[in-house]
Formats: sequence, C-alpha cells, structure tokens
Amino acid sequence: MTNETIKEFVIAGHGNSEKVKTMLLENPEILEAAFEWRKGDFETALQAASHVGNEAIARFLLEQGAKLEITTAAMLGDMEGVENFLLQNPEAIQAKGAHGITLLTHAVMSEKADLVRSLILKGAIDGAGMALNIATDIGNLEVIKVLLEHTKPDVAWKNFKGKSAMELANPEILALLEAAGHA
Repeated sequence: MTNETIKEFVIAGHGNSEKVKTMLLENPEILEAAFEWRKGDFETALQAASHVGNEAIARFLLEQGAKLEITTAAMLGDMEGVENFLLQNPEAIQAKGAHGITLLTHAVMSEKADLVRSLILKGAIDGAGMALNIATDIGNLEVIKVLLEHTKPDVAWKNFKGKSAMELANPEILALLEAAGHA
C-alpha cells in the first residue's frame, strides 16, 4: 500500500463514502492506515470523518473494525463511551484528534449540549474559539449558550474559509454573542 493510496483513503474519509467503501473492499488493511500531512500530524480515515462531523462514514469504519477514539465517541454524541475513556484515562479530557483538533470541538459536532457542558466542566476548554465557530456554522443555539456560559471563546477565530463566528452568525446567534459581550 503506497503513501498516495493512504492519502486518497484519508481524503475520502472526510466525505466520500462510496470511495471509502470501494477502497476498503479492495484493500482491507488500509482501515487503520494513517497519512502524515506534516511532521507529527497523522490522520486516519476515521479521524477525518470525526473532525468534519461525518457520522455515516465514522459509523461505517467502526463497523468494519476501526478502533474507537475518544474524539470519535464525542463527535458521535456517545456520552457513555466518552465517560468510559475518561474513567480509564482522566488525562484524555485534553485529547486531540488529527490536526490538533480538540475534544471539545469534536463534541460540538455531536450537537449535544449536555455532552459539551459535561466535557467543559471536566476541563475540556481548549479550542473554544473553533468550537464556537463550528456551533455557529451549524446553528446550534443550545451548544452556543453552553460555550458562552462556560468558556471564553475567541470569537475572532476563523475557519478554513476565513470566516469568524461573528461573520457566520445569523441574527439570533449574533444577539447571543452580543449579549455575552462579543460585539
């Protein structure tokens, strides 16, 4: 299996389910293969699906035997799974997935405010600016309220399209941000 094949599989893991299925059928050992984007920045197809919130691809890869990580459990909204990871290793509250994307950010993608609150109260506050940006892009008011109440997010943090939470906010979210002192 070549590095280019691994790269192609990981890229597909972000959102091309048919390619993931085809490549895995042709080459089952690729399931856990990781591509190194930069020195020390490794990513598997499951991690790719997890950090973009692609639940369908993540679940498919898990069904095929990919190893569950705390960040994936958080993205899937699996509170029990996240709690089990934290019982085994309390330091996992600071876990990061591919590209250094934090546990908090993965949890925001689940759209479960209770999970986000629970993780913040346990110490998962890194990446609050990115998490707020994603929650704003999704439009999840409850998660945004939790982030604003329990963290100090950098509202100027910009996504890969160069947009901040303030720029992504609809009028209702903008009012929440302004009420929290982020005008």
